[in-house]
Amino acid sequence: MAAATTIVNARVFDGAAPRDWTSVRFAGGVITGCSATPAVMDGDEVIDAAGGTVLPGLIDTHVHLVAGALARSLTFGVTTVLDMFSEPGVVAAARGQAGSRPDVADVRSSGVGATAPGGHPSMLYDPFPTLTSAEQAPRFVDDRIAEGCDYLKVFSGPGGLWPSLDAGTVTALVAAAHTRGLVVVAHVSSTAGLRQVVSAGVDVVAHVPTDADLDDALVARVAEAGIAVGPTLATVENTLGGAGGAAVLGDPRLAGALGDVWVRRLTSDAPVPPGRHLPPYSRAEDNVRRLADAGVTLLAGTDAPNPGTVFGASLHRELELLVRCGLGPARALAAATTAPARVFGLTDRGRVAPGQRADLVLVSGDPLTDITATRGIERIWRAGIPCDRNAFVAGAAETAQLDAFDARIAAVVAAVRARRPGPRNDVS
Repeated sequence: MAAATTIVNARVFDGAAPRDWTSVRFAGGVITGCSATPAVMDGDEVIDAAGGTVLPGLIDTHVHLVAGALARSLTFGVTTVLDMFSEPGVVAAARGQAGSRPDVADVRSSGVGATAPGGHPSMLYDPFPTLTSAEQAPRFVDDRIAEGCDYLKVFSGPGGLWPSLDAGTVTALVAAAHTRGLVVVAHVSSTAGLRQVVSAGVDVVAHVPTDADLDDALVARVAEAGIAVGPTLATVENTLGGAGGAAVLGDPRLAGALGDVWVRRLTSDAPVPPGRHLPPYSRAEDNVRRLADAGVTLLAGTDAPNPGTVFGASLHRELELLVRCGLGPARALAAATTAPARVFGLTDRGRVAPGQRADLVLVSGDPLTDITATRGIERIWRAGIPCDRNAFVAGAAETAQLDAFDARIAAVVAAVRARRPGPRNDVS
């Protein structure tokens, strides 16, 4: 293998804007040069982009780990995933893979999130530690740090179907995490929950509420506080009866790299209890549009493997949906590159620039004119090592863990069926 690789005849999007560069060189897992003229040196492997576009490796800001998640993500140009709740053993195994194998995405994790006894997502992951008072917050955060968490996740659910943390406990968790240098991500499923976590001072909100239109005052508070929002439209779309899974499956640029397990999942609908009222999906996009117009930082995330989503592939659907909400392609791409790198302190990635980690994706078209061009993947490098997109084959462990995840989803649906109906979207 050559000591260095140089891409020539390329367009380059650096994670924030297009550049006039046509050449990107990397060696030792790091980008060493970007220039408007060929940067080739003797002995380099030369890759002719033929007018295609070089992008930073994509970052999915919201997944839940199962077997195969990291390999499947990398197949679609997602070089880093941010796990938003998995049990310690699962996280440790994923970290071990990411640290020892070049053919899987890198990973960061919240580990176990903070919720009340019986609160969401106890039907999906049980048993796990919970809180009943603000006084327990410092110990809870310290325990997560001891388990190796990279940031803290908090579940907020006032007025919902499940027990939830009170405002004082949420605020105490945020304070304890900030004191220890952790970013705090808050799950919300309602506008009331959003108000609670904004008041508590969180850094990131996971999911866009759909129970009501976001009012101007609340949107302004989010913007003024500098809170980032990861709307996870790819999952919300399916939860509210949309056809996001079918849209992914219907694009041969994505479907060609899927296995049978994922094809089956994409053709099955998200389970909804009979008679349960669902808000229109258009409200989710309207609320994201309000946030975008106010200048709120948006983050691209899928919430895979919720029904109708696929690790990696669904992030391309998320980018398309963000553009549909009024983000230009450059801002949508930033939501999967520079924005999450900045928000989560991933200082070595998310940009195409000298000194950055050589997580790179080469696509055949120009996603700045057509965001779906991100799906035309020609090559992927993870820390400078090329990815074989055909190498990963799903095994029995992946199938078993996906089946177990689906069984947990079914248990949640059964529990909802036994409670009052409501226009909520309690994805995790």
